[in-house]
Order: sequence, then structure tokens, then C-alpha cells
Amino acid sequence: MSIAITHPWARVQTVESRQAGGFLTLTNDGPEADRLVGAESPLADKVEIQGIKVVGAEARMRLLEKGIGIPVGMPIELKPRGYHLLFQGVKAPLQLGKKVPVTLIFEMAGRRDVELVVEAEGLIGADTLGGYTPPG
Repeated sequence: MSIAITHPWARVQTVESRQAGGFLTLTNDGPEADRLVGAESPLADKVEIQGIKVVGAEARMRLLEKGIGIPVGMPIELKPRGYHLLFQGVKAPLQLGKKVPVTLIFEMAGRRDVELVVEAEGLIGADTLGGYTPPG
């Protein structure tokens, strides 16, 4: 199975927190669908695959116990206020420009190591493919 991983990034932590978000785009170039079923990182006690469910004015995160399906040829973007990796029990603050090692676990493609580059926080809910760049 061939899964392309593009623009892996994590949001810089501007406040003391033991949680952080990780984002990237997955494209399945293989012959059949796959599924992201887990993730691990030495910088966190646990990494979960989460989704955001918006109910009225509230947005709630929810654990995606079965992971995220990755159909052939359709990019799946993990982004703020959408699917994302949630790092819990972060062992050190994520600092701008640093890298976060992560192992993604796919049902068919197996384990893939990737480094998420820590980028500026940007606007929550902004389209962050490529990160948020302030106007001007």
C-alpha cells in the first residue's frame, strides 16, 4: 500500500498544556482503501485520532475508535476543527520550528514514521493547508 503524507505539522503551544494537536494530509495512491487506525509518539503518553463534531455553537472532540478511512485517490486532511491527532500527556512544550516524531499506524500499509514540524498557531478554524500566514 502506498500512502503519501504531506505537510505534517503540529500547532505551537502558547499556553501551559499537556495536550497538543497534530495535522497532515494523507493520500492513498494504492490499489485499495486503507485506514489510519492509530498513532504513537515518544513526546506524549498517548496519541488519539479525534474528530470535531459541531452541535449548534459548540464544538466537541470525539475519539474515532475505528480510525479514519482513506479511500484511493482522495486526500484526507487532518486539520484544526476537523480530523486531527490529539497528543495527550505531552512531555515537553511544542516550540516553534521543532519537530515532533510520530509513528502512524495503518490497517494495510503498516507503520510509517513521520516528523511534524511545529508551526505558528494561526486562527482556530482557518484553512491551514500550508499553515496559517497572517495577511500583509
